[in-house]
Amino acid sequence: MGSFPYPAGALWTILPELFLTQAALALLLLSAATKKESERLVARLSLLALAVTGVLLFVAAAMSSPLPHPAFAGMLTLDRFGIFFKVLILLACAVTILFSLRFVGQSPYPSGEYYGLILFSAVGMLFMVSGTHLVSIYISLETMALSQYVLAGYFKREPKSLEAAAKYFVLGAFSSGILLYGLSLVYGSAGTLSLEGVAQAFAAPARPVFLVIGVILVACGLLFKVASAPFHVWAPDVYEGAPTPVAAFFAVGPKLAAYAIFARIFFVGFGPGVNDWAPVIAASAALTMIVGNVGALMQSNVKRLLGYSSIGHAGYALLGLLAYRTEYGLWAILVYLVAYSLMTLGAFGLVILLESKGYAGESVDDFNGLARKNPLLAATMLVFLLSLTGIPPTAGFIGKYFLFSAAMKAGWFWLTVLAVLMSAVSLFYYFRIARAMYLVDGEGTLHWREEPAVSAAIAVCLAGTLAMGVLPQPFVRIAQTCLLR
Repeated sequence: MGSFPYPAGALWTILPELFLTQAALALLLLSAATKKESERLVARLSLLALAVTGVLLFVAAAMSSPLPHPAFAGMLTLDRFGIFFKVLILLACAVTILFSLRFVGQSPYPSGEYYGLILFSAVGMLFMVSGTHLVSIYISLETMALSQYVLAGYFKREPKSLEAAAKYFVLGAFSSGILLYGLSLVYGSAGTLSLEGVAQAFAAPARPVFLVIGVILVACGLLFKVASAPFHVWAPDVYEGAPTPVAAFFAVGPKLAAYAIFARIFFVGFGPGVNDWAPVIAASAALTMIVGNVGALMQSNVKRLLGYSSIGHAGYALLGLLAYRTEYGLWAILVYLVAYSLMTLGAFGLVILLESKGYAGESVDDFNGLARKNPLLAATMLVFLLSLTGIPPTAGFIGKYFLFSAAMKAGWFWLTVLAVLMSAVSLFYYFRIARAMYLVDGEGTLHWREEPAVSAAIAVCLAGTLAMGVLPQPFVRIAQTCLLR
């Protein structure tokens, strides 16, 4: 038998992922022997697995000191940048499971496999953010995506859920093909798929034209993953058709991982060729902000509205990629993604809390008179809407302030002006919900779920949104210590 080709210390760098993979497999076996009424135990064990993974993440960091610590011939690297995103991803997965306890548990579908798929998706995302080789990044991305295709259609007897899964799978496979073809061109031109090797190829005086084409195709594949225009068409339909906790997960988890590898690939690997890819990212950012915010104006379904909203926010985050050469271009993205995660998960959580059964409770009209029926829920939703708009003192304002400042310092004045204008447009559709809650009388009784787990998750998101808006310095300092080195 052959010996393990890498030093045993390399296993420390992937210890959290190894544990979470084994936990997901064990939970799948357990769910097969668990009755429907006992499936809540699988959910609790999933939360425990995520908590243990978080602890192991810091154990791995301590055992791999000093950071960054490359492993497996440069395929993966454990560094503070990756740890930052891994913590956010684990938190997003934990909140998704809390959102799902009753929503999925009371559905006619078995929920044991559901939690296993979330954990497998988390494994893919954790590997993604540590990837420093284009092959490891691509394999991790597909591991994440395959689980999400199934999650989108988990309510398999619902036509909208099946439609969401079909659209997500077909368009996702198409985008993966574009990404893979781009990687093949990069490899053919640079002779390597390591990010450092690609950077050296870009730094050469005579740059192969197929290398530039490959970079553009890679950008197109990644723009699909963050739902950036013109590769955004799947997002509103998938968010509407997927189970609401899954829609919340799609709006946050995969985007965190996608922006992490976006930054790694384009800052480390493609950084020397910024003049080649910056116009493509700038055009996509402008189109994304316009499509997302204008499209949301015409929505009456809250999940579709939040889907278009997430498209608009993807455009804002791209400003940070364009400003990576400035003093705080990269950590502005990190701060913004923390704010985006808190306010988006919180808003989706309130939609889940107000749903009674099936696909009910998703219309803007379902929020009519909420302030009179339950002032606390209405005030909480109002805070999230203010943050999504970017009004102080909320996390959304802090995130946009740093992003827009970074874009201005990088010379993207016209994009910054457009971002400010689109933020003003977003005020109209976000405050349609606020108007429904406070200025419209609702008919009938309020249907909402007495679910402590969902309420606790929303409370955490609310506290984080307000804390970051009032006292942003700790969040900024953490982001500044987690940059790519």
